[in-house]
Amino acid sequence: MLIKGNLLSLADPSRGRFRSLLRRALENFLTDRRHLSRRQKRGGTAQFLSWDEWMAEAPSQLSFSTHEGQSWSPERVFDVRWAATVVEQALRRLSEECESRGRLRMFTVLNKYLSTERIDISYAELAGALNVSEAMIKRLLHELRVRYRTILREEVARTVDNPADIEDEIRYLCAALASAE
Repeated sequence: MLIKGNLLSLADPSRGRFRSLLRRALENFLTDRRHLSRRQKRGGTAQFLSWDEWMAEAPSQLSFSTHEGQSWSPERVFDVRWAATVVEQALRRLSEECESRGRLRMFTVLNKYLSTERIDISYAELAGALNVSEAMIKRLLHELRVRYRTILREEVARTVDNPADIEDEIRYLCAALASAE
């Protein structure tokens, strides 16, 4: 590198000794080599995990058509998966709360109706499944929905820096989920 490079042309007796030039060149060379040996490619030592592998390990309870998903933009796929993840985390927390209070069976039967329109719900069937009155089903479902909304709001709050952005983020989450249907 010394002979092929232009270092010898930089040698000028008026600027100092030749050995000082060689020493500085060697120091620069060693510094460059040390930096090259330490540098890392983008991501450094991060372990990358395939999206497909991750989804196979933690499949979404909110299912979306694979065929539709292939035509979506990467941004839309990300938004829908983000929204599904937030919703599923809220559902998981609600399930754990119900289980700790001995109400897991009630949650298992009613959780499908947390976001269902009231006219689409057969309270009589649910009352029969849980062996309680229809009035009790309505009350339980109402309480479950209120708690679900509270937990969902808490989960969304974890994703934003400014509490004033929570409402906008919830609207965005709902829009992302609605676009996936």
